[in-house]
Amino acid sequence: MKIGTCIRGQHLLADLKNAIATGFDTVELYFNETLGGINFKELSTQIKEVTGYSGVTVSGIGLYCNPLQSTQAEKELEYCIENAHLLGVDFVGTFAGALPGKSVEEAVPVFKKVFTRLAKLAEYNGVRIGIENAHMYGHWYSATCNIGFCPRAWEIMFNEVVSDSLGLEWEPSHQAEQLIDPVRQLEQWMPKVFHVHGKDAHIDYEHIKKYGIWFGGSYCKHRFPGMGDTKWQEIIQILNQNGYKGDITIEGYHDPVYCGDRENDGQKMSLLYLRNCCKDVSGD
Repeated sequence: MKIGTCIRGQHLLADLKNAIATGFDTVELYFNETLGGINFKELSTQIKEVTGYSGVTVSGIGLYCNPLQSTQAEKELEYCIENAHLLGVDFVGTFAGALPGKSVEEAVPVFKKVFTRLAKLAEYNGVRIGIENAHMYGHWYSATCNIGFCPRAWEIMFNEVVSDSLGLEWEPSHQAEQLIDPVRQLEQWMPKVFHVHGKDAHIDYEHIKKYGIWFGGSYCKHRFPGMGDTKWQEIIQILNQNGYKGDITIEGYHDPVYCGDRENDGQKMSLLYLRNCCKDVSGD
């Protein structure tokens, strides 16, 4: 299985050069809220100039926005879907959107309208849309920009928009943060998992025993894979057993220890850790 990393929209080419030097196999383009006017045809040429004969490929495009609230975000998602082929990819990751301050259920009719159209566009263009499962500091009764953060929401979403082109960009950290067992969840939801983000979490259960999960500070620290609680060998085994053909793309810039000047150290250690997990699973 290939191991990749996210390269950030405002630092794409610099991050790409670093990813190649570090030894990653793939990269996902990672844009927060907007593409910033980027042109995929021009970007494709620039990426090819940087990658050269390194063998590093682009595994997907991530545009993490709120298409239920912003027509600009919706148009940019359309652009990604219609032009993904220019970058040689067939996957676009995003948020399901939300109505800020409203419940998940209140946003469902708008979600159905917007994503029915986006899913049809994806089907026509041979693209898969994956909903990233971050809660973005929202919850069931008051979402912020993504209702697609938990299994109950997924059940509703995929019932309202039935399409083989709409699934999940799954990562275990946001599920662990909800005290969900990521391994058991992955076994159940594997048919809808289109892409996997490599981000881990450490849960402070002593804090929870004292303060609970709603008040009293943070009980969850997001970490690089191998530095949290997730059983990555089991995750990789489930992915392999279910014929997963994608990569695991490390989502950096969240670790409280390996950050700033130490970010690249964390990326390197996580890459090595995941590669060793793959070897252990395959028996190589």
